[in-house]
Amino acid sequence: QVQLVESGGGLVQAGGSLRLSCASSSYTFSDHAMGWFRQAPGKEREFVAAISGNGDNTYFADSVKGRFAIFRDNAKHIVYLQMNSLKPEDTAVYYCAADVSYYPGRYLSNVVYGYTYWGQGTQVTVSS
Repeated sequence: QVQLVESGGGLVQAGGSLRLSCASSSYTFSDHAMGWFRQAPGKEREFVAAISGNGDNTYFADSVKGRFAIFRDNAKHIVYLQMNSLKPEDTAVYYCAADVSYYPGRYLSNVVYGYTYWGQGTQVTVSS
C-alpha cells in the first residue's frame, strides 16, 4: 500500500503561481511514474502531467503545456507540480497518483486507470 499526501493548494489570483507537493510513503518511489490529475465540480477527473521514475521524461496535457512543470526529488520521495500563469479554468481539486506498473522506457500514462494509488487531493482556486 502506498500513501500519497498532497499539499500546497490554495487561493491565487489569475496570473499567479502555486507549487503543489505530493509526498509518497513508498520505499520504491523512484521506480514509479507519478502523475497529477485534476477534477473541477461537475466534471470528470482529467490528466495534467506525468513524470518518469528517474525524472528524465515528462508529459503534459495541452491545456497546461508551457505553464506547468513537473519534477521530483527521489531522495525525499516527493513529486512537485509547479503551476504558473494560472487561469480561472485551472480551478479544481488536484490529485497526485502513482503508476507502480511503470518500467523504464514505457510510455507515461494519461488516464485514470493507469494509476494505482491516489492522494486525497488539494484544492486550487484561481480568482479572476
